[in-house]
Amino acid sequence: MVEIKAEAPGSLAAVNDFVIKFATVNGSGSSSTNRLFTWALFRMGLSVTPKNIFPSNIQGLPTWFELRVNQRGFVGRRGGVDLVVGLNPQSAVQDLAELSPGGYFLYDSTRPLNPALHRDDIHYLPVPLTRICAQEFSQSRQRQLLRNMCYVGVLVELLGVELDVMHGLLEEQFGHKPKLVQLNKRALELSGAYTREHLPSIDLRVERCERSMERAILLDGNTALALGAIYAGATVAAWYPITPSTSLVEAFERYAKRLRHDASGAAHYAVVQAEDELAAIGMVIGAGWNGARAFTATSGPGISLMAEFLGLGYFAELPAVIYDVQRVGPSTGLPTRTQQSDLLAAAYASHGDTRHVLLLPGSVSECFELSAQAFDLAEQLQTPIIVMTDLDTGMNDHVSAPLQWQKGRRYERGRLLDAAALEQREARYGRYLDEEGDGICARTLPGTHPEKGAFFTRGTSRDSYAIYSEEGGHYAANMDRLLRKWQRAAELVPKPILAHGDGTAALGVLCYGSSVDSTLEAVQRIGEEQGIAIDMLRLRAFPFSAAVPEFCASHSQLFIVEQNRDAQMRTLLVQECGNTAMDIQALCHYDGAPITATFIINGILAHTAHSDRDGDVERIEGSPSSVSPGNKQSKQPTPAAL
Repeated sequence: MVEIKAEAPGSLAAVNDFVIKFATVNGSGSSSTNRLFTWALFRMGLSVTPKNIFPSNIQGLPTWFELRVNQRGFVGRRGGVDLVVGLNPQSAVQDLAELSPGGYFLYDSTRPLNPALHRDDIHYLPVPLTRICAQEFSQSRQRQLLRNMCYVGVLVELLGVELDVMHGLLEEQFGHKPKLVQLNKRALELSGAYTREHLPSIDLRVERCERSMERAILLDGNTALALGAIYAGATVAAWYPITPSTSLVEAFERYAKRLRHDASGAAHYAVVQAEDELAAIGMVIGAGWNGARAFTATSGPGISLMAEFLGLGYFAELPAVIYDVQRVGPSTGLPTRTQQSDLLAAAYASHGDTRHVLLLPGSVSECFELSAQAFDLAEQLQTPIIVMTDLDTGMNDHVSAPLQWQKGRRYERGRLLDAAALEQREARYGRYLDEEGDGICARTLPGTHPEKGAFFTRGTSRDSYAIYSEEGGHYAANMDRLLRKWQRAAELVPKPILAHGDGTAALGVLCYGSSVDSTLEAVQRIGEEQGIAIDMLRLRAFPFSAAVPEFCASHSQLFIVEQNRDAQMRTLLVQECGNTAMDIQALCHYDGAPITATFIINGILAHTAHSDRDGDVERIEGSPSSVSPGNKQSKQPTPAAL
């Protein structure tokens, strides 16, 4: 057995600023326990960032739960680990390798530790978790589950977590099962007592504090998206289950059951599980054509299958909202890991010349806001709107200010003619007649008027009155009009935000989606530690507004932070913004774990140190070969230029 070193060198010391990584086995019940521990720290006023990194099987493979505590409010992944709870022999070598020098390795000492796991520069915290449970609890399943609560009890004692907070959470979660509450409290008590008697104190601590925001919530992005759809007036959801978007529709249905019934009890919503993604998007487009606010939720494989219907929605000009909660592709890829690799597939989905509006929320609150705005834009622009998030944003909890909804806010339904408006028209109604010159035509709903306003919704070419036509001039005129509408869309979509700097720095960084938090930390730390001023622009939508090429043109060195291999956002920037975006350097991270601030810092500094190099645009690569997801702070690779 490896002994604790009383004088271990380089001990890490921090208050409310560290990273814990729980390394366990999928199906062991550890995820629920880890979330309970996260909530305890959150209720003490701490800023917490949990990341659940889990396999796609039901039971048996390694799973990790990374929890960051940071008193400055940094909420992205930092990189590196300060304390490992190592309970999975299968991943122990990699888990130990990620631990920073001076860090702490908590393990189950019921059996001797493998000598291969010896390091001279860390502290070992042996606790016989299995033996404690075996001696106290009689049922085998109880022992397995309460072993998780035992390691939480060790952390509660070592870190100084308020025990009353843990007890309160247990009573909230298991209050309907008093015996279960007592069993979990007993596990906390036993492991806490063992810790006090046998383990030395450590230099990582938590202390209750006041948050920077007066009120805060801990919420996952999928639930925020579902709430946005509810508040936007969505009544139809058609979907085919796929990780990591399934919980979005489940949340929508849960809220719809509470909020979409009238006084008589009649439901005013429909949730349809289709036979596949093609049927789902077809139902959504049909519902939108009939006037309902409708959506589907999917991931990359679903976007591939929906491409032809998305082309129909674009060409026939039908409102629809699609949520793409991205995962690692191509093909099945890593279905329970995160990535931003559907951008090009979504932006230009379908054959022929198509361009789709993409919304890119960078926080939980923006998931709610942009989800609601998507339905307005879908009807204003009469086209599919694709909201792009990913597994990290969608399935992990995030600290956020309470969601806001403006009282009296009205839905934007665009140029929708009712029977009275049709009666008042002097000119003949034309479904695809551009009367305002911005490419957006007036539409009607089926049955609006017995004589006026009727048209055929066509996926074939037609003239301005929706009459079938094979004349090339009619087709070209229609495609030119759609391009004018695209230009109008750039004025309507959410504008980018200058999230750091004043716009005068020589170095500029662009980012979007779940990369925002780690990028913001990276540019702040580079400024503080290296004295390098950086402007950071947060992209929130495609098409890009005029502010994006202006930002690119005003900076002599540019980076785009992405979580995909092929720098897909850079491709969109070059395609849409031209020469102003040609010199962007892409920092690409794509191993399936959420990006870290350390990775971004290393990438930027590696290239600012060689900023005198001319020639091809350089792409900074992620390191996808690690067995255990995540970048190692103690052996953090410096990104290499290709």
